[in-house]
Amino acid sequence: MSPRIAPAQPPYPPAVARTLEQLRTPGDQPLSLFRTLARDARLFARFTGGGLLDPGCLSLREREIVIHRTCALNGCGYEWGVHAAIFADAAGLDAEQLAATTAPGIAACWGPREALLIAFCDAVHARADLDDALWARLAEAFSEEARIELMMLAGFYRTVSLLANGLRLAPEPFAAPFPP
Repeated sequence: MSPRIAPAQPPYPPAVARTLEQLRTPGDQPLSLFRTLARDARLFARFTGGGLLDPGCLSLREREIVIHRTCALNGCGYEWGVHAAIFADAAGLDAEQLAATTAPGIAACWGPREALLIAFCDAVHARADLDDALWARLAEAFSEEARIELMMLAGFYRTVSLLANGLRLAPEPFAAPFPP
């Protein structure tokens, strides 16, 4: 399957080139997702300005669990594989846990706080909402700011999943394979 829209090629506009340089990944080129969005400098700037990969209220591990689960629920092997290759080790996610992000239900490999993140992702994916009981459980474990960040993170990676899937982006050469 080939991409529906070809990625932009250099030379990029100066602002796009600066941002792409800051977003370097293990591959020879910037991610095809970034290069495709770079076809429109305005859209590229809006997308890259909305990312949540900076330190926030969540730990790296918590953030990556939410990203992996959200991408898996949306069948987005592209972004799941990029994050597995780049962030999984630093986040302390082992092979069993990475596989568990793609499996239905809450696996035994998760601690209580991590299982809560999986339940959060599942609820947001199914309903774009959180019932009062889940919200209360989240309130016991996460600050108000962290709960807002969780919702923004899940929503952003739902958007990323739509872009990668809808554009038919091929997996990056360095990406981890998405489990069947």
